[in-house]
Amino acid sequence: MAALILLLTMRTYEETGVAHARSNGTLHTAEATITKLTSHTTSGRDGGGQDGGSGIWIVTTKYTIELRVGDETKTVDGVPDDSANDLQEGQRVQAGLWHGRVVEIDGRDVWPGWHPGGWDMALFMLYPLIMGYLIALALAAAAYLAGLGGRVRLVRRDRSPAVAFGFLVGMAASFVLMGCAAFGNSIAYWPVVPVGAGTAASLVGLRRVLRRAQATRVEDSPSGNAPAQV
Repeated sequence: MAALILLLTMRTYEETGVAHARSNGTLHTAEATITKLTSHTTSGRDGGGQDGGSGIWIVTTKYTIELRVGDETKTVDGVPDDSANDLQEGQRVQAGLWHGRVVEIDGRDVWPGWHPGGWDMALFMLYPLIMGYLIALALAAAAYLAGLGGRVRLVRRDRSPAVAFGFLVGMAASFVLMGCAAFGNSIAYWPVVPVGAGTAASLVGLRRVLRRAQATRVEDSPSGNAPAQV
C-alpha cells in the first residue's frame, strides 16, 4: 500500500507540475531535432450497439517521437495525430521541457498526461482502495490525537461509520470528476479531491462520535474524573 500511495503521489505531482508550468509559461525551452517519427495505428468499433456490432468504425493514429536535445536523446510516446501533424524527421523544433521531460514541441502539447495505460491504469483501478486506506489512516490519527487530549479514546469499531461515510463521499466525488472529464473538464490534481472530500466528511462524522462519547462519559461519571473508553 505504501508503494501505491508513493506512486500516486509522484504521478499527481508530475501532472500538477506540468499543468502549472504550461499555464504560467515557465517551461524550459531548448532547440531540438526530430531524429525519428514512428506512427502506430489502431482501429475498431466504438462499442455502440449489441456486442459492438453497430458501432462506428474508428481509426486512431498516435506517434512516438525521438528528439535530439543537446547531447541527449529524448522519446515521447502516445502523441496524438493533431499534435504530430506536419512534423518530419530531421526537422528543427523548439522543445518545451519540464525537469528534462518533453512536454511541448513547437508549442504543441505532446505530454500524455493521465492515460488509460501502464501504471496509470493500475492507479485508476486501485484508487478506491488507496482512498479508503488514506481516509482510515487520517481518522485513526485524529482519534489518537483526541485520546492524547484526554477527551475520549475510540476503538476501531467506533470509527468505522465515519470512515464508511467518508469513503462514500469520496466515491461520489470520483464519479463527479469522471463525469466532468467525459466533457473535457479534467484537472491534473484530481486524486487529491476525493481523498480530501472523504477525509473532511469523515472528520465531521468523527466529531459527532466524540461528542456522543463525551456526553456518555459525563453521564456515567458525574465527577468528570473517571476515565472512559468507548
